[in-house]
Amino acid sequence: MSGRTIQTVRTGLFSIAALAMTATFALAQSHTSKPFSGAKVNAGTVTHSTKDGRDVLTLSDDFKVPDTPDPHWQVVDSKGSTYLLQRLGAKNLAGLANDRINMSITLPAYIRDVAKVQIYCAWAEAILGEAPFSAPLMTMNK
Repeated sequence: MSGRTIQTVRTGLFSIAALAMTATFALAQSHTSKPFSGAKVNAGTVTHSTKDGRDVLTLSDDFKVPDTPDPHWQVVDSKGSTYLLQRLGAKNLAGLANDRINMSITLPAYIRDVAKVQIYCAWAEAILGEAPFSAPLMTMNK
């Protein structure tokens, strides 16, 4: 083979490797859980992504907010520690419009990984449903 042919082959292989790494990196940026299952929540999933260097969890469009007094986001890490986070529903000021739903949440820096997401009723102190990830997700917070 001539020097030019070898250079062309190297360039082609480098391009394929770069494309594969880019695809792997893109896939690593977004993970979707298994569907929710539980006493009150049995539809929808959670997607983990990074936005501006922060970890974000987002509920799918088919997620149905349970008809309970005080549903919250709750995260469980790989060690079984639970983190009670924001309320799903955010009351609107002065009650002039419908309440809005917190369909996304930015994870606090103290959460190192996420094994599953739960919807937790703080009033009844009960887990309404949970959506596990196939493997714990490492967050950007190391």
